[in-house]
Amino acid sequence: MESKIVVIGGGTAGVRLARQLGVHGVDVTVLGEEPHAPYNRLLLAEVLAGRYGPEVIALPEAPVRRGVRATAIDRDLRLVHCADGTSVAYERLVLATGSNPVLPPLRGLAGELPDGVHPFRTLDDCAALSAAVRPGIHAVVVGGGLLGVSAARALAARGARVVLAQQGEHLMERHLDVSASQLLRGHLESLGVEVHTECRVRGLRGTAVELADGYVLDSELVVLACGVRPRIGLAHAAGLEVRRGIVVDDELRTSDPYIYAIGDCAEHDGQVYGLAGPALEQADVLASVLTSGQELTSAPELTSAPELTSAPELISASPRYTGTRALTRLTLTGPGPATAGPLDLAAFGDPTPRPGDDVVQLADATRGAYRKVVVRGDRLVGGVLLGDLAAVGALARAWEGDEALPESVPLLHLLTNDGGL
Repeated sequence: MESKIVVIGGGTAGVRLARQLGVHGVDVTVLGEEPHAPYNRLLLAEVLAGRYGPEVIALPEAPVRRGVRATAIDRDLRLVHCADGTSVAYERLVLATGSNPVLPPLRGLAGELPDGVHPFRTLDDCAALSAAVRPGIHAVVVGGGLLGVSAARALAARGARVVLAQQGEHLMERHLDVSASQLLRGHLESLGVEVHTECRVRGLRGTAVELADGYVLDSELVVLACGVRPRIGLAHAAGLEVRRGIVVDDELRTSDPYIYAIGDCAEHDGQVYGLAGPALEQADVLASVLTSGQELTSAPELTSAPELTSAPELISASPRYTGTRALTRLTLTGPGPATAGPLDLAAFGDPTPRPGDDVVQLADATRGAYRKVVVRGDRLVGGVLLGDLAAVGALARAWEGDEALPESVPLLHLLTNDGGL
């Protein structure tokens, strides 16, 4: 089988790229390892909670060969070998392999996961958890990041008695400051989730969770939500440059000029994002790169593994990816600590100020609302909004566009409903 462009990975980034290329009539084949139609991984918690059916989170249709796992890349012949014995020839190859859940080095966790112990990354993981959960079941979620918080909330919505064990000092340390994390903790506790921070898990005894201090959490269901790691195995085996992710330049090109990488598996300018926003932006930029000039028609034939300097010349300048200023949003449904509705959260940049930074912070304990922005010079460098996102639109525009804040607007007005902008 031959295709001008082959995409390995049928997730958000791969599907977005395929659809963008399809608009230009480009021949593209997507190899999707999962047997399901592509879906929005961000909404898996809603499926687990029983609010959505799997069909609701399906992505727009794309030319995906489902259940096909790529096993090797032959760069000399420009072939992708698959587990089903087939091979696909390419003119350009795009790695959108995403990420794998991190399985912590715990005692009792080697090889196959014990019965009752689940990762939470795929639709199959979600289905297995849905089949196992029932009202009153004792469940432990290991990990207090975005994934762990979402899983704990979803299990609680299904009636499980949930304990959330977080090794760090507070929940969602990557996104929230201490004050916002405390509000989030209060929200989870109002749903019946028992939260333990600075709580290191040492091992598993079946589904019982052993802590570092020797205490054992008895449970019938364990969810490992300890983060994700870029899937770089194919790239590494093919001899591409990899660090934390697959290293790409501003055209999303790897160390092989005929191979690109986007999404969770890509590392650009030292940054691995692991978020949907950057993955979509990278897909859009790469679609423009691949359809600009003579990119798909001027490539010389390969006789050996190419060097980066042998990339074909483009007739017109290609677009460039310069990084994404990502904003994270999350909605936790169910009663909040002081409200009857869901808890909305938005975070961007680094909410921890440096000496000399200006900090504007508003907290309303009665309404369970919290807003904070950090300003350095005339630029936003981070912020957190919890419970009331009325100002998030204006702040997001200023953050994502890296816009200078107007001198005439008092900093306190940044937290008003229109962001003061």
